[in-house]
Amino acid sequence: VQLQAFGGGLVQPGGSLRIHCAASDSRFRIRARGWYRQAPGNQREMVVAMPSRGTTNYADFVKGRFTIPGDNSQNVMSLEMNSLEPEDTAVYYCNYDLYYGSTTMLYAWDNWGKGTQVTVSS
Repeated sequence: VQLQAFGGGLVQPGGSLRIHCAASDSRFRIRARGWYRQAPGNQREMVVAMPSRGTTNYADFVKGRFTIPGDNSQNVMSLEMNSLEPEDTAVYYCNYDLYYGSTTMLYAWDNWGKGTQVTVSS
Protein backbone atom coordinates (compact mmCIF):
# COMPACT_ATOMS: atom_id res chain seq x y z
CA VAL A 1 0.00 0.00 0.00
CA GLN A 2 1.87 3.06 -1.23
CA LEU A 3 0.52 6.38 -0.09
CA GLN A 4 0.27 9.35 -2.42
CA ALA A 5 1.32 12.72 -1.07
CA PHE A 6 -0.96 15.55 -2.14
CA GLY A 7 -1.56 19.22 -1.52
CA GLY A 8 1.51 20.53 -3.27
CA GLY A 9 1.44 23.18 -5.95
CA LEU A 10 2.70 26.57 -6.96
CA VAL A 11 2.92 29.22 -4.25
CA GLN A 12 4.52 32.64 -4.05
CA PRO A 13 7.44 33.32 -1.73
CA GLY A 14 6.16 33.91 1.77
CA GLY A 15 3.10 31.77 1.16
CA SER A 16 1.88 28.61 2.87
CA LEU A 17 0.91 25.10 1.92
CA ARG A 18 -0.20 22.04 3.81
CA ILE A 19 0.67 18.71 2.27
CA HIS A 20 -0.62 15.30 3.26
CA CYS A 21 -0.25 11.59 2.86
CA ALA A 22 -3.41 9.59 3.38
CA ALA A 23 -4.27 5.93 3.61
CA SER A 24 -7.30 5.29 1.43
CA ASP A 25 -7.65 1.82 2.85
CA SER A 26 -9.31 2.15 6.26
CA ARG A 27 -7.82 -1.15 7.41
CA PHE A 28 -4.51 0.59 8.03
CA ARG A 29 -3.17 3.15 10.47
CA ILE A 30 -0.25 5.37 9.60
CA ARG A 31 2.70 5.80 11.92
CA ALA A 32 4.44 8.83 10.50
CA ARG A 33 8.22 8.57 10.35
CA GLY A 34 8.86 11.90 8.67
CA TRP A 35 8.90 14.09 5.61
CA TYR A 36 11.70 14.38 3.09
CA ARG A 37 12.27 16.37 -0.06
CA GLN A 38 14.33 16.19 -3.19
CA ALA A 39 15.14 19.12 -5.44
CA PRO A 40 16.38 18.60 -9.01
CA GLY A 41 20.02 17.55 -9.02
CA ASN A 42 20.06 17.08 -5.25
CA GLN A 43 19.87 14.09 -2.99
CA ARG A 44 16.79 13.44 -0.91
CA GLU A 45 17.05 15.27 2.40
CA MET A 46 15.25 15.09 5.69
CA VAL A 47 12.75 17.86 6.42
CA VAL A 48 11.32 16.50 9.65
CA ALA A 49 11.94 13.20 11.41
CA MET A 50 9.36 11.82 13.82
CA PRO A 51 10.88 8.98 15.84
CA SER A 52 8.54 6.62 17.64
CA ARG A 53 10.40 7.55 20.81
CA GLY A 54 11.82 10.97 21.32
CA THR A 55 11.10 14.41 19.99
CA THR A 56 10.28 15.51 16.50
CA ASN A 57 13.38 16.81 14.78
CA TYR A 58 13.18 19.56 12.16
CA ALA A 59 15.96 20.32 9.72
CA ASP A 60 17.60 23.66 10.49
CA PHE A 61 16.48 25.13 7.18
CA VAL A 62 12.77 24.70 8.09
CA LYS A 63 12.80 25.37 11.82
CA GLY A 64 10.26 27.98 12.75
CA ARG A 65 8.54 27.69 9.37
CA PHE A 66 7.36 24.10 9.03
CA THR A 67 5.36 22.18 11.61
CA ILE A 68 3.52 18.92 12.07
CA PRO A 69 -0.13 19.82 12.70
CA GLY A 70 -1.69 18.49 15.84
CA ASP A 71 -4.78 17.36 13.97
CA ASN A 72 -3.12 14.38 12.26
CA SER A 73 -5.47 11.42 12.27
CA GLN A 74 -4.57 7.76 12.16
CA ASN A 75 -5.17 7.72 8.40
CA VAL A 76 -3.51 11.03 7.45
CA MET A 77 -0.12 12.60 8.04
CA SER A 78 0.41 16.25 7.24
CA LEU A 79 3.08 18.90 7.04
CA GLU A 80 2.28 22.59 7.45
CA MET A 81 4.69 24.82 5.52
CA ASN A 82 4.77 28.56 6.14
CA SER A 83 7.00 31.40 4.95
CA LEU A 84 7.94 29.36 1.93
CA GLU A 85 11.09 30.29 0.05
CA PRO A 86 12.19 29.48 -3.50
CA GLU A 87 14.78 27.15 -1.97
CA ASP A 88 11.92 25.02 -0.65
CA THR A 89 11.02 24.03 -4.20
CA ALA A 90 11.23 20.24 -4.35
CA VAL A 91 9.27 17.03 -4.50
CA TYR A 92 8.13 16.18 -0.99
CA TYR A 93 7.81 12.59 0.21
CA CYS A 94 6.23 11.06 3.28
CA ASN A 95 7.96 8.23 5.11
CA TYR A 96 5.78 5.94 7.19
CA ASP A 97 4.90 2.60 8.70
CA LEU A 98 1.50 0.99 8.33
CA TYR A 99 -0.25 -0.96 11.06
CA TYR A 100 -3.44 -2.94 10.98
CA GLY A 101 -6.16 -0.75 12.46
CA SER A 102 -5.57 0.13 16.09
CA THR A 103 -3.34 -2.88 16.66
CA THR A 104 0.44 -3.06 16.99
CA MET A 105 0.58 -5.53 14.14
CA LEU A 106 2.92 -4.09 11.53
CA TYR A 107 1.85 -4.31 7.90
CA ALA A 108 4.58 -2.26 6.20
CA TRP A 109 7.76 -0.76 7.61
CA ASP A 110 9.72 2.29 6.43
CA ASN A 111 7.67 2.93 3.30
CA TRP A 112 7.87 5.93 1.01
CA GLY A 113 4.88 7.66 -0.48
CA LYS A 114 4.68 9.00 -3.99
CA GLY A 115 5.85 12.59 -3.88
CA THR A 116 4.07 15.86 -4.38
CA GLN A 117 5.66 18.80 -6.15
CA VAL A 118 6.01 22.06 -4.24
CA THR A 119 7.13 25.04 -6.31
CA VAL A 120 7.82 28.41 -4.70
CA SER A 121 8.08 31.15 -7.27
CA SER A 122 6.80 34.60 -8.04
